[in-house]
Amino acid sequence: MNAVIRGLTLAALTFSLMGAAQAQAGDVPAAQLKALQQKLSQRLPSLPPIESARSTPMSGLIELKVGNTVFYSDATGEYLIEGHILETRTQRDLTAERLEEINRVTFNNFPFQDAVVWKNGNGKRRLVVFADPNCGYCKQLERELQKVKDITVYTLLIPILGADSRAKAENIWCMKDRTSAWLDWMLENKAPARAFGQCATPLQRNLALAQRLGVNGTPAMFFEDGTRLAAAAPLATIEERLARAAGKSGR
Repeated sequence: MNAVIRGLTLAALTFSLMGAAQAQAGDVPAAQLKALQQKLSQRLPSLPPIESARSTPMSGLIELKVGNTVFYSDATGEYLIEGHILETRTQRDLTAERLEEINRVTFNNFPFQDAVVWKNGNGKRRLVVFADPNCGYCKQLERELQKVKDITVYTLLIPILGADSRAKAENIWCMKDRTSAWLDWMLENKAPARAFGQCATPLQRNLALAQRLGVNGTPAMFFEDGTRLAAAAPLATIEERLARAAGKSGR
């Protein structure tokens, strides 16, 4: 983020909502949205366009949707705040809940044909993972995923860590058994054989998709309910998220 914006942001925002006016969240009037857009675009030209604005449970605080994230401002845009609203009574992170909502995807729209696929058990639970073959956290996650029962994992390779990552991703994809090549490398550090000849890969499509979804690092997991987890996670967390996703999708 631009240094000017950083100067106007608060790294962590915690409000007690118990004493605040309990206004329901809703879109602000069109005239107010336009005024906020104009003022902030003039004062902070490096701030991406404000797509929408709505009230929050904190009286006088406005949520601004900017791409796949949110900021907060006062009603007139004099101040811009970056951080999370915590409801102290329930310990709910209202900002995290909102980010999950606005970044939800349609799981079945993923290009499963562009993924390295493996499954355990009946494979009824599904998970999409964006991964780089040279990402240490991706290897850590892969080891945890091996412990999950009844799962199908679709790994979309995105070589974002340099030329060697691209070479490894291409070699893995071009193997006759790309699933074995992927798991051999991620679990056993057995480098994939060099692929000879031409082989069309989905790497550029995967990278473009990652950019559209705001995936800025690896690993990034997407669950069947459309939610995401942009980090490696222990088995207990993965199981909890899979169970929650299955419940929301009615599986």
